[in-house]
Amino acid sequence: MATMSSPTAERRHITDRRTGGHAMSATNLNALDWTALTLMTIGALNWGLMGLFNFDLVASIFGQMTTMTRAIYTLVGIAALYSIYTGSKLLQRESAHQ
Repeated sequence: MATMSSPTAERRHITDRRTGGHAMSATNLNALDWTALTLMTIGALNWGLMGLFNFDLVASIFGQMTTMTRAIYTLVGIAALYSIYTGSKLLQRESAHQ
C-alpha cells in the first residue's frame, strides 16, 4: 500500500501568500524601533488619560513643564516622526516587491 504525503509537507517551502514573504515581524525590529514604539505608547496612553480624565501622567510624575517633562514630550514627538519615516520605508519596500 502506497502512502501519500500530506499536503502541508509539500507546501512547507512556499512563503505565506498573505504576507508576500517579506512582512515585518517583531524579530525585524531593532532597538531604536522598540524605543520609538515604547515612547509612542507612553504618549498615546498619556493622551488617552488627558482625554478621558483630564489627567497628565507625565506631568504628575515629573512636574508641570519641568525640564524632564519637556524632554519626554520631545522624545515622544521625535519617536512619532521616526515612525513616520520607518512606515514610509516599509511602504517603499512593499511596493518594490509587488
